Amino acid sequence: MSAPTAIRNQRDAHLLLVQWADGRSHSFSHARLRAACPCSSCRAGRLAGRIDLASSDVQITAINSQGYGVQLVFSDGHERGIYPWSYLQGLTA
Repeated sequence: MSAPTAIRNQRDAHLLLVQWADGRSHSFSHARLRAACPCSSCRAGRLAGRIDLASSDVQITAINSQGYGVQLVFSDGHERGIYPWSYLQGLTA
């Protein structure tokens, strides 16, 4: 999976917009991305049946490139999740 050609964080709309090289684009709500955090702690909670709902007003405050994906930093202080490009694509299904 190759990196997207553009990533835009629309804080006022609470959306992350991702444009892929093949022309497709996807928008993700900040709350959806926070709830789907792939870090080990969040993943373990989901596997244990715990369903954490992210606040609808949570925002992405920083996006840090990791080469194979991005680290998203959220306004609630959570910053451990690295979202690989393939994982982000899977969230669109």
